[in-house]
Amino acid sequence: MTTTDMAVAPTRPSALERYEDWPAYVARHPFAAASPRAQQLADTLGVPAIGPAPEYSVDSVTEHDGVITSRLSWQLGFGPRTSAWFVRPAGSIGPLPGILALHCHGGIKSHGAGRLVLLPQDEENDADATTGSGFGPVPAQLREKLYGGRSFATWLAQQGFAVLAHDAFMWGSRGFGLETEPWRTAQAVNGQQALWREAGVEPSAADLYNAAAADHEQTVAKAATLLGSSIAGTVAHDDLAALGILASLPGVDPGRLGCTGFSGGGGRAMVLAALSPLIHSYVVTCMMTTFASLLPSYLDAHSWLLHSPGLSKLGDWPDLVVRSTAGAVLVQYALADELFPEAGMRDADAHLSQRMPAGRYTGSFWPEPHVFSTAMQEEAAAFLSSNLQANAAPGFPTTDPARTAL
Repeated sequence: MTTTDMAVAPTRPSALERYEDWPAYVARHPFAAASPRAQQLADTLGVPAIGPAPEYSVDSVTEHDGVITSRLSWQLGFGPRTSAWFVRPAGSIGPLPGILALHCHGGIKSHGAGRLVLLPQDEENDADATTGSGFGPVPAQLREKLYGGRSFATWLAQQGFAVLAHDAFMWGSRGFGLETEPWRTAQAVNGQQALWREAGVEPSAADLYNAAAADHEQTVAKAATLLGSSIAGTVAHDDLAALGILASLPGVDPGRLGCTGFSGGGGRAMVLAALSPLIHSYVVTCMMTTFASLLPSYLDAHSWLLHSPGLSKLGDWPDLVVRSTAGAVLVQYALADELFPEAGMRDADAHLSQRMPAGRYTGSFWPEPHVFSTAMQEEAAAFLSSNLQANAAPGFPTTDPARTAL
């Protein structure tokens, strides 16, 4: 939308398209946590209640690469329908430990959990099957750049887990409608389009959406604040609902549930484990520092998933881990991470080493940038396998104690 279009438009477009029912739902459905500490966090983040467990539908089932992949969907109390993928080993016998695989932010909201899932070629080329939002296959460079080229949820299922990966609030099928952009977002997109024209770049529909969604996140944060909520709190609502569905899926042992996430997904894992006693073990990758270390130079490196109003009143960022009741947590730090200063990561590790009960916290340091490398994935899987008693694949490395001293 150009400045001229805005001037002649009869009304301002909705800033919450596809989510006009969000405000009323939040007002009517406060979250009731299982403990006072979890309630304190839920109230600070403004987590909406899940309500009755959503009923899921199975939209497709395929068997490939040693796994069975089921595409699921469900309707939450507000916003569009959620797309998700449930991946489990083919031929598995008996209930398996369940893992909620939480996708990263990545600056790409056109695609959500699909970045973690490997699909047969015919489904990979089917835009509706892969994203639920019509933006085509997941860009290959997203997996290559951040996940070592691996579809992490599928690979994790090949190691003996039952894995659920879902689109979170603002991503993929749960994205906002930005075909008619809110005016402030439109101005930002106009500037980006000018840069593309100058560089001779022809943006795809996904490129245009992601440019709009990047700016629109500020508008969503404003709306959440007006509602007494937050982006992190609303994402946690979606994650809690998905965790409840994972616990109910056939072949999943509800007494052996864990979660894992890289970057923004790591922050989601921390919040989820602090809110739900169902999580027995989890892994946080490239999402740990102290709040003080972000000031003043690292503020603009992060999204609203990290910057939640009022959260610092409850303690520092690593205190979210201290709040969880999970039996064991692994935090993976990347020493060359361009989004976190090393001093902040070291201080967070020291904080957790001092505050966590013996045997519950493991920190490992990797000479990597902001990535979830295949070696880091293997350490994460071994940790979850050890703590949830999965049938680990042969050759799994154990967590290397030497990495805590890097």
